[in-house]
Formats: sequence, structure tokens, C-alpha cells
Amino acid sequence: MAPPNPASPPLSIRKHDDSSDKYFDLSTGKFSVKGFPLLSEVPSNVTFAPFFSSIWKPPDAPLALLQRVQALSHKGGFLGFHKEAPSDRLINSLGKFTGREFLSIFRFKTWWSTMWVGNSGSDLQMETQWVLLNVPEIRSYVIIIPVIDGSLRSALHPGTDGHVMICAESGSTKVTASSFDAIAYVHVSENPYRIMNEAYSALRVHLNTFKLLEEKAAPSLIDKFGWCTWDAFYLTVEPAGVWHGVNDFVEGGVSPRFLFIDDGWQSINFDGENPNEDAKNLVLGGTQMTARLHRLDECEKFREYKGGSMLGPHPPSFDPKKPKMLISKAIELEHAEKDRDKAIQSGVTDLSAFESKIQKSKQELDVMFCGDEKSVSTGSSGSCSCKADSYGMRAFTRDLRTKFKGLDDIYVWHALCGAWGGVRPGATHLNSKIIPCKLSGGLDGTMNDLAVVKIIEGGIGLVQPDQAGDFYDSRHSYLASVGITGVKVDGMHTLEYVSEEYGGRVELAKSYYKGLSDSLAGNLKGSGLISSMQQCNDFFFLGTKQMSMGGVGDDFWLQGVHMIHCAYDSMWMGQIIQPDWDMFQSDHLCAKFHAGSRAICGGPVYVSDSVGGHDFELLKKLVYPDGTIPRCQHFALPTRDCLFRNPLFDKKTTLKIWNFNKHGGVIGAFNCQGAGWDPQEKRSKGFVPVKKLGNSIKFAPIGLTNMFNSGGIIQELEYFDSEAETCVKIEVKGGGNFLSYSNASPEKCGFGKLSLNLPWTEAAGGISEVAFLF
Repeated sequence: MAPPNPASPPLSIRKHDDSSDKYFDLSTGKFSVKGFPLLSEVPSNVTFAPFFSSIWKPPDAPLALLQRVQALSHKGGFLGFHKEAPSDRLINSLGKFTGREFLSIFRFKTWWSTMWVGNSGSDLQMETQWVLLNVPEIRSYVIIIPVIDGSLRSALHPGTDGHVMICAESGSTKVTASSFDAIAYVHVSENPYRIMNEAYSALRVHLNTFKLLEEKAAPSLIDKFGWCTWDAFYLTVEPAGVWHGVNDFVEGGVSPRFLFIDDGWQSINFDGENPNEDAKNLVLGGTQMTARLHRLDECEKFREYKGGSMLGPHPPSFDPKKPKMLISKAIELEHAEKDRDKAIQSGVTDLSAFESKIQKSKQELDVMFCGDEKSVSTGSSGSCSCKADSYGMRAFTRDLRTKFKGLDDIYVWHALCGAWGGVRPGATHLNSKIIPCKLSGGLDGTMNDLAVVKIIEGGIGLVQPDQAGDFYDSRHSYLASVGITGVKVDGMHTLEYVSEEYGGRVELAKSYYKGLSDSLAGNLKGSGLISSMQQCNDFFFLGTKQMSMGGVGDDFWLQGVHMIHCAYDSMWMGQIIQPDWDMFQSDHLCAKFHAGSRAICGGPVYVSDSVGGHDFELLKKLVYPDGTIPRCQHFALPTRDCLFRNPLFDKKTTLKIWNFNKHGGVIGAFNCQGAGWDPQEKRSKGFVPVKKLGNSIKFAPIGLTNMFNSGGIIQELEYFDSEAETCVKIEVKGGGNFLSYSNASPEKCGFGKLSLNLPWTEAAGGISEVAFLF
């Protein structure tokens, strides 16, 4: 990016009053573009004002950006509405449309958003962040973007009979309004990609609360390969495991240039526990979501690391099987607890069998933890008279860089409020208070989420907004002093749960995002932050003056769904932040699918492999030996023929994403059909439907793992479910490793994953008959 011109003259904004420039018109209940009706039955309380007629002062934007926005100002404007009675949550129709193709982005969880298509206002989903309308009558496209007006933010909702509803809400019953002049922005363009840049450029100038990507520097890791510890360890992450993990890659010929130490490194504990000690034996992501930060530095596992211990001739040993065993046992415990909870919901009163199983699993897990050797991080900074920099995170990062010369960046994870449950009151110098959580009405129609359930259960230990700057500066200045160069910040939208007493969600977000941005600029070189779980307009309009990279997908799971999220979310998010397509696992069943998309995504490439669990042949197709990557010049986007189609469920559209290289273009084509958002069930459904058999059996055939289209090899599938027999019969064409899922064990097959090797029999045309009898 070129630096701004310091000698730029002051810009005078002139009004356009040439009627030939008039694109939009609102009259007699119709909202038209170039004379063609776009919305009908527009209520009389809805208003429209052209962008160039709004009164605003030139903001702190580069001159070139201001001139660009001014030149296109006649192509956009603002919708508003007015009610008689003020409220903290107002819903109003903007009019209706039917029979017109649209593409939209909506929030399916608090944190995540994805695409949706349809042809009527009633087809929209709750919490829609924008809707792009196809207007072939004028060979153009129109986008409607709900925005922030005053202290209220807005989103689009579906209405009846084709109506588009807009919901404006403050997040506090004490913050009300009744009138909006600019609650949604409307823009027209002949190009579906250019419209995004034009529209968000106009909003950047109008709101002056965020900056475009073109105005900011991206983190240095953008064109590098890295490793994230999450799926390798979950919360059991510790120094020896991290060390051996990095070393694995180096010895395999793929050197990470950045490292993410994910959740598990912080000092957290639970209410009712000793306020000065870390919580013990945490493994899975759900168990710690009611825990709170009780100190601002690293937890005991990392505090006790002794400098040089991994560099010596006899470094502490590490068993790569140990994390997997702990994770497996913790999953067993989690399932037992879920079974108990379901029994309670169904009215079961005798829970002794459930409790016995839970206690048994807990005891077994404790025994496994007790087997850990203290030699992994010998010594204790609390009792040693040696210098402080001989122990802890500072010593660990120094040793990592001593051994692994190419390791440029070391990031750590934290939640926006510190830990998932915030900061424990009285545990630090910060003034924090446990605030009960309240979900907005717009989230009622979204997907259930474990993180949300647990956060609501425990509330959030919220550092008071006037200390947000102190909070982040205290954390990040310490991290920078011990060799950490950046942070990945999760849970960006927890603030909307706790805004009642703090001026509403907009004002609370402003306080926190300012503190976070100031700390990023002062402590982490201005760009050392990746935002995550932030896919809502509050964040993009209020939190991105400094932040320049963020996740555009949900967590890595269903490969096609993840790719759809990333590709379509990049259309709008990429105007403001560098899209990050998140990690994947190189030895995963769908690793090649993910690798193909990462190769052209235009952002960093990183994996979350377990120690010893790598496909180096695959990784070397993505990464140079020095740990850099052949990165595309732009960020990947869906091709034009995919914009108004559903590549997940329409059974005919192949997702195609495109990007630019330095001397040419590149297109990737991916079959993502078979999984996606189900508006009736309010959840994302998998590739392969799970069949329920008998009272408790769940079964799904996946296919041959050695084939790209693993499920395409299934020719016939029959289920037999009676009192006499429960059986699945499958006709398979092909040879290789056949994989199925089952929550119950058939004869001679294991729990959870049924796998068997099938031969290719030429005489039978490659057909095998497979049966599972339960």
C-alpha cells in the first residue's frame, strides 16, 4: 500500500444536482432503480435520501478514497424509517420483492455467518447482514446493507408475503430511539464484485468508524506457513508438546514461519476454586467456558518452563500419544454427562448409573494426568532465585527462536473478554464484575451453540469499559515483553450479551474496540492480531480501524460448508480485513479438499496437525522449503455463475472460486454438494445423513477414503430395521479403505469408526457387497 500523501489539499464535497444522475426513486409505495421497481408496498414511514444529500464532514480518509466515493455518490443512498413510540428494538418493513434472485449473508450463530440465496423477501434468514439483488432489467445489481444509526445497529429479517424487515436494536432497554434517517445503505453497480468495494467505501466515509483493508497493513504472516496447537492438544497444550510439534515439521522439510499457541496457555480457574491456582486437568473446549482469567500472564505449565531445558543433550521426553488418550477419555466423559442431561430432560429420576459412569471417567482422567512428569518444565519461577527471564514464556520463546531460526512469529490465543468467562473479580488490578448474559431477539432464529450455552450459564466477568484500554495494554505489553508477536482474539461478539448497563451494544463495543486497537498499535506492531468469531456488522463497522486480518469461515469441520463460508464471506469482509481461511489438518480425510482451497485463498496457510500426524507430501504442494507460500495476489471469491446459486444443496452447482497470480489467474472447482444450513432445523447438516435404527443406533456410510468423491462409490443402500433384525446392506463399486460411522458396535467392528479394506474384483466389475448386522 502506498503511504498517504501528506501534502493533500483539503477536499470540498459538492452536491450532485444533475437529475440525469438519479438512480433511485421512492414514491407511491415503490422503490425503483433506473425506473424499474425493486421493492413494492413500501410503508409510508420509510424514507430515502441520496448519499450526496447527506450532511457530513470529510473524515480522516485518504484523498484518493474520498474522491472515489464522491465520484460514485450518485449511485447510493440511505433508507430510514420513523415510528411514533421510541424503543430499544424496532422492526419495520422496507417493502417487498418476489421473483427476483438474491444472494445474502446471514448470521447462523452469534459468531459465524454464511451465504443464502432465494427470490423473495420471505426467503431471507434472520440476522441477514446484506442482500444483493440481481436486476437484469438494467444489467446491474443492487445491494442493501443494514448499518449503524446512532446507538442502534440493524439487520434484515424475513417478513411475510415477500416483505423485507429491518430490525434496529440497541442491546439495552435504557437506550431507545424512534427515528432513523440512515439505517440501511443502498447501492447500485454493473459489477457484482465492484459493488462491494463501492458500497463499503461509501460506508467507511459515512460512518468514519472503520477503515478499509487498502488503508491498513496486513500481518507479516500473510504469505507464510504456520502451525496452530488447537487440534493437536486442545487445553492440554504445554511447552514440550509445542517444541516437539515444531520440530516435527522442520524434520519433515516444512518449516513453520509462525506458531499459534491456542487456548490452554492462560491462567484460568472457576468460581469457588482457590482464586490463586489454575484449574486442573482441563482438556476439551467446552469445559473451560465458565472459567475466568485470574492473572494476566501464562499458566503454571508455561511459567515453570526452565530456560534451556529443551536445548540440552537430554531434553524432557514427550509422548505424542498422550494428548490423544486424554482427548479420547475427555470425550467419553463429555458423552456420559450429555447422556445424564438427556435422561434428566426425559424425566428419569434414578441417575445413579449415569453418575457412576461420570465419576469413573473423571477418576480415570485424573489418573492419566497424574502420570505427567514434572521434568517437562523443570523448576519453578516462584521458588527459584534465578533471574525471572530464565523461566516461563520469555525463556520458552527465546529457546524456540534459538533452535528454529525461521520462526518469525509466535501468537497466543485469548478471548475478547480475557477468558471465555471474562476476568475473575478481585483477582487482578482490574475492576471486573460478573454480568448475566442476555441474547438479542434476532439470535432466537439461529443455531444452538455450546459456547453460547456455557457463557450464559456462567455470565461474563466484564472488565468495566473505562478500563478496557488498561486491560488490553496490560496483557499485550506483557506478552510483547516475553517474545509474543501477536494474538488471535476469539469471541468478539460476547459484548452484545452484556450491554444492558453500558449504553447498549454499540457504545460498549466502541469502548472495547478502541482499547484493543490502541493496544494493537502500541504493543503488537499495529497488525499483530487475527480476529475470530466476529462475523457480524457490529465488529466490521466499529472494530476495524486498526485490525486488518480475521477469520472468514467457521471452525474447520465440514469441508464444503467451510469453503462456502469463506468464499462468500470474503466478498464483504475482504473489503475491510484480509480474509483468513483458518487451519485444517493435513492428515484429515478431507485434507486434499481443504489444501486445494488454501492454495488459492490469498491468505496464510496453517494446519492444526497432531504431533506426528502429517502428510508432508501434501504440505509440500502448498509450502516452499523456507516456510513461505506461493500466495495469490488477491483474496479468493466465488465466480459470477455461483453468486445466486446454492453450491451446497441445489444438486447441480459446483463451487468455483477465482483469484489472481502475479502473471495470470487461477480458478478452483469444488464439489460442495450435500451439506449446509437447514432453515427448518436451524443447523448445518452434514454430507452424509445419519440414519437412526432401533432405539439408539445411528449409522452413516461415508465411502472409500482413497477416492476424492468418497461417497460416490456407494451404488445401493438398504436399511432393515425390525424386531428380528437390524441390518445395513451396501453395494460398493471400487477398492480401498471403506469407512462408515456408527455409534454402536456391530460384530467385529469398533466404536465410532467402521473401517474395512475392500478389494477390486475385476470379475464383479469392482462391486462389493457390504453388510453390518447389529
